[in-house]
Amino acid sequence: MNEPFSPAALAFRDDGTLYSPRHDDIYHSAAGALAQARHVFLRSNGLPERWRSKARFSIIETGFGLGINFLATWFAWRDDTSRSDTLEFLSVEKYPFSADDLQRAHEAIIGDASIMPLADELVAAWPALAPGVYRLMFDSGAVALTLVFADIADALRQALALNVDADAIYLDGFAPAKNPEMWASANFALLTRLSAPDATFATYTSSGDVKRALVQNGFEYRKVRGFGGKRAMLVGKRASIREESLCDALT
Repeated sequence: MNEPFSPAALAFRDDGTLYSPRHDDIYHSAAGALAQARHVFLRSNGLPERWRSKARFSIIETGFGLGINFLATWFAWRDDTSRSDTLEFLSVEKYPFSADDLQRAHEAIIGDASIMPLADELVAAWPALAPGVYRLMFDSGAVALTLVFADIADALRQALALNVDADAIYLDGFAPAKNPEMWASANFALLTRLSAPDATFATYTSSGDVKRALVQNGFEYRKVRGFGGKRAMLVGKRASIREESLCDALT
């Protein structure tokens, strides 16, 4: 039986990292939430270079959490004069924060005044805490954030009806040992259907189960240096594109 829909609880560890009592895991590295987003998800998906000269660039994320990955991506896109015409970002979240808690979390952990106006815009547009699909528009419609508040499998199935064709995949969410449903092989099969033939992905984990799920569902991976003291993380691509394409984007 599925758990009832419920919001996330705002809790911090002694070192200031945001913590999930439900999953007994942290939302971000103690080395910095923004720095982690930039290292693990933007740079490891070859961004901002890969969205240049494109009319549209699309990203799908598993686990919206605090929205730090979205904010870091939006800020980098906005700061890039060669950016794509539009940015589409779809993210799923089973346990969203309330708007008030999201704002408190941002004030506590972002630590970059230049990004706070974007965080404030996100909080101001934040939807009601109820299951469903919510489309938030920013920058006069050039940036679209689609939020799916649902269990990961249900959310990805709903995304199939939204004509998602992701250029990049942010595999986030709590650690596989803490939240195994997020990393189920069936979810990777759905992500394959939701991604473009030249899609890339990045994730902070290097779990063996995640490696197997990736390969079983048409992705190639390689291990690279992790962030914040982690020895390794995974980056990769749909198996249909040349290895050198990703290597070029990540250098």
